[in-house]
Amino acid sequence: MSDHKEDPLQWQHSTGLEGGTAAQIRTRRRSACSGSDTMGATMGPVLHWLHDVAAVTLLKARRTLFQAAILLCVLVLLLWVSIFLYGSFYYSYMPTVSFSTPVHFYYKSDCDASESALCSFPTANISFMKNERDQVMAYGQPYRISLELEMPESPVNEQLGMFMVKMFSYTKGGKTVSSVGRSTMLHYRSSLLQTLSTVVFSPFLLTGMAEQKQLIEVELFSDYKTNAYQPTIGAVIEIQSTRVQIYSSQLRIHAYFTGIRYVLYNFPLTSAVIGVATNFAFLSVIVLFSYLQFIWGGLWPPDQVRVRVMMGDNARIQQRREEARKRMEKENSQKELDAPKVIGSMNEASDQGDDTVSEPSLKKPSIIPDGSGADVPDIKDEESHEAVNPEETNSSDVISGWQLPQKGETALRQRPGPWMSL
Repeated sequence: MSDHKEDPLQWQHSTGLEGGTAAQIRTRRRSACSGSDTMGATMGPVLHWLHDVAAVTLLKARRTLFQAAILLCVLVLLLWVSIFLYGSFYYSYMPTVSFSTPVHFYYKSDCDASESALCSFPTANISFMKNERDQVMAYGQPYRISLELEMPESPVNEQLGMFMVKMFSYTKGGKTVSSVGRSTMLHYRSSLLQTLSTVVFSPFLLTGMAEQKQLIEVELFSDYKTNAYQPTIGAVIEIQSTRVQIYSSQLRIHAYFTGIRYVLYNFPLTSAVIGVATNFAFLSVIVLFSYLQFIWGGLWPPDQVRVRVMMGDNARIQQRREEARKRMEKENSQKELDAPKVIGSMNEASDQGDDTVSEPSLKKPSIIPDGSGADVPDIKDEESHEAVNPEETNSSDVISGWQLPQKGETALRQRPGPWMSL
C-alpha cells in the first residue's frame, strides 16, 4: 500500500520536472524566435537602406562616367580643331622661306668664235611660279635674291678679271618692273698657294673627291618686294662676258621676316603652343556660351523669364477684370429694367428705409488700383450686390477665372500675383 501511495507522488514530481523542463525549452525557443525576429526587424531596414544607397551610388557613378566621357570627347574635338586652325593659319600666312632653282644659260653658237670666246652673252630665263600657278614671293614681303656661280680655276677665268651680272624681272605681260647689275670675279690665289693646295689635296684631286673650283655668290637684290598690282612672275639673268667659263649656277631667294612672321619662323614650338592654346580657349568660350544658351536660354535667363511672365499675367488679369466689370454693369442695368414699380405708402416707407441698402447697389463699382497697375473692383460694392440678390450673384461668382468674395466674408481675398507662381 505504501508503494502505491508513493507512486503518485513520484509521478507528480517527475511530471512537474518534465513540465518545467518543457516550459524552459519553450521559453528558450520563444526567446530565440523573438530575438531572431527582432534581429530580422532590425536588419531589414538596414538592408533596404544599403540597397538604396548602392543603387543611388551606381546611378551617380554611371552618370559621372557618362558626363566625363562626353567632356573628354568635347575636349579632344576642341583640341583637334585648335590644331587644325593653327596649321591652316600658319600655312596660309607664312610665305615660302627659301626658293632655289638651277639656272641654265644659253648663248648663240652660229658664229665663228675665235679661241674660247662665245658668240653672245650667256642668258637664262627663270620663272617665279610654283607648279605654274602659285607665286614664289608673297606680296609686300622683302626677299634677298642671289646668284651662285660655280667656276673653275682655269687660266681663262683668272685672266677674265671682273665681269657684270644683270637681272631683269618682268610681269605677266612681259613688262620689266625692276633691273639690277652687279660685278664679280674669282677670288685671287697666288701661284705658290695654288701649288701648295695642289700638293696637299692631290690624293683627293686624283680620286675625284675634290676639284679646283670656286663658288662665287653674287647678291642681286637685298630687299626685293613684289607689287600686288604688278606681280613678278619671272626674271632674265645675263652674264655680260663672252669668255666666262661656268660649271653650274643656282638662283636663291630667301625671305627676311619681321613682326609675327619673324616669331613664327624663329620660334616655331613656342608659337605653336601659344596659338593652339589661344584657339582652344576661344573655342571653349564659344561652346560654353552655346551650352548656356541651349540649356538656360541665355546667361541670365531667370530675370528675363520672370519679367515676361509677370507682364503676361498682368495683361491677362487686367483683361479679365475689365470683362468682369462690364458684365456686372450689364447685369445691374438689366436688374433696374426688370424691377417692378410698387406704389403705396407702405412700399414707399419700406423703400425709404431701404434707401441705404439699395443706393450702393445702383452705384458703379469703384476702382481700386492694386500693386500691378490693374484696376480692381471695390469689394464693398460687390458685397452690396450680393446683399441685394445673392441667388443671381452666386452664378457669376467666378468670371473668367476671377472669384468674387462670398456673402458674409469680411476678409479681403487677393489673387496671388504672378511672382507667386515662379
